[in-house]
Amino acid sequence: MATLPQLLEEDIQQLDDGLRVLLEKTDATTALLIDQGGFLLTSQGDSRHFDLTTIAALASGAYMATQTIAGLVHETNFNSIYQQGEQYSLYAQRVDDYCILVVIFKAQVSVGLVKYYAAPAVEFIARQMTIAQERDPAATLDLSAINVADTRDLFKRRDGS
Repeated sequence: MATLPQLLEEDIQQLDDGLRVLLEKTDATTALLIDQGGFLLTSQGDSRHFDLTTIAALASGAYMATQTIAGLVHETNFNSIYQQGEQYSLYAQRVDDYCILVVIFKAQVSVGLVKYYAAPAVEFIARQMTIAQERDPAATLDLSAINVADTRDLFKRRDGS
């Protein structure tokens, strides 16, 4: 699994803007950007009714399982998954080597509409991730290796202290 580029506040603002545009165009409820390990990077929309941390982890697992199935049927890549429910549905699409876009939407909303507008959102997010990667190619972040008991090395002031 690839490690994330270092994301600055400006990157997160851009990613949030991309998610907000997607929500506006699709009338989806919530949009999440997760890393392939299942860690929530950012989200937009209504999160009052959802445990986004758990959804992120499980959506990543479902997506990775789909990738494994793709290999078993001699397909090089299934780049998205769709889970349909009675009240809500979920659509997840690979953005790049780092992350997955997850969209939660009411069952009455067309999955075709979500897929249509997810494509430019994915391109926008991928571009921002490339900008972050090119800013400092050596500065990467593996969220699965973080020691949550000691985050001193993770959170620093902008001036370097």
